[in-house]
Amino acid sequence: MACTNCSTGTKDGTPRGCKNNGTCGTDSCNKLTVFDWLGNMTLPSGEAPFDCVEVRFKNGRKEFYRNTEKLTLSIGDIVATEASPGHDIGIVTLTGELVKVQMKKKGVNHTSAEIAKVYRKASQRDIDIWSEARDKEEPMKVKAREIAIFLKLQMKISDIEFQGDGSKAIFYYTAEDRVDFRQLIKEFAQTFKTRIEMKQVGFRQEASRLGGIGSCGRELCCSTWLTDFRSVNTSAARYQQLSLNPQKLAGQCGKLKCCLNYELDTYLDALKDFPDFDTKLHTEKGDAICQKQDIFKGLMWFAYTDNFSNWHVLKIEQVKEIIVQNKQKIRVSSLEDFAIEVIVEQEANFNNAMGQESLTRFDQPKKSKNKNKNRNKNKVQGQNPNQNPNQKQNSQGQKRTEEGNQNQGQNQKPQNKRPIIIKKNEDKK
Repeated sequence: MACTNCSTGTKDGTPRGCKNNGTCGTDSCNKLTVFDWLGNMTLPSGEAPFDCVEVRFKNGRKEFYRNTEKLTLSIGDIVATEASPGHDIGIVTLTGELVKVQMKKKGVNHTSAEIAKVYRKASQRDIDIWSEARDKEEPMKVKAREIAIFLKLQMKISDIEFQGDGSKAIFYYTAEDRVDFRQLIKEFAQTFKTRIEMKQVGFRQEASRLGGIGSCGRELCCSTWLTDFRSVNTSAARYQQLSLNPQKLAGQCGKLKCCLNYELDTYLDALKDFPDFDTKLHTEKGDAICQKQDIFKGLMWFAYTDNFSNWHVLKIEQVKEIIVQNKQKIRVSSLEDFAIEVIVEQEANFNNAMGQESLTRFDQPKKSKNKNKNRNKNKVQGQNPNQNPNQKQNSQGQKRTEEGNQNQGQNQKPQNKRPIIIKKNEDKK
């Protein structure tokens, strides 16, 4: 959801953008934003506003703080919050009664005394120190990765987050196994001259922090709206009859895509009407095993155990009827008596007679320079481009002999001819 400052304001209809890079006052351009639908409503008389606020930090990290000083805070205010040690700088993203709903959703007790406090609204000096610390993060991350590679540690430093006062740096890393990074912390402290804190995150949490574009062309769900990471199994792909290709089923984090769980419940409800996939149909012609299911059309494909290449299509009602007869120890004659013919719909091919489907229809054909050069050489030498190389060599030899004869004839001057002298016209005196 974009804010009003990002709306289309130019003549050609392109969005002008607020140019604040996610720090605009409405705070609706950020990841995991909660729409304040109670913002325009006033509290009943005698009711005090809720004393907790939601504050956002780098890469969508959010925490809840108690407004003990009773400051007048609104969405988009930069505040200094309690940290250990020192203070941190963040942006207020939610106030009022919706904060209580978010705290209940995330399992935070709003009456607990362990909730940190909001110190004050950030001054200009606090903002300057905060921005200077943020500028150091990218070059520090490059240097930190070089040190980790030099120490041959099986870990990946994905992100660095400075505290608002610049007194501490949090290093987020991912690793398959446990890592002994005691020597790494010593190297970091000597190199960066600051307090170091290492925090391990999962691969899904790393993708949600960094963000990106998924295979669907949209932003990652984990970085925009998804907060709970449910486990995804390959059985979800089997129920949806997807090919078990890890390159297609894996997301940016390297794990199975979270979107495999979105339609899983719908598929499970549809499969309740289907017979078990492992059921066998007993016929007089032989036993048949299910090979394929079409959940949307209610069809099942069966093949005899002695002929797997020939499949027969049956509706689920017919399959249930055969199963009932088999339970009564009655064998049906064959599957061909129950099989239906599947009509393959022909795809409509639209042919454009005007040639509008060609993207290069307005381009002029390019002339190859090499062909023109070869033709010019052939013309000068008197050769045919379609001539065989043996014929070319013979013709070249004949031309050489002819040129030699001509040179000999030129060297021998004729005796009968006299030289011709041309005189210029003299002016008459």
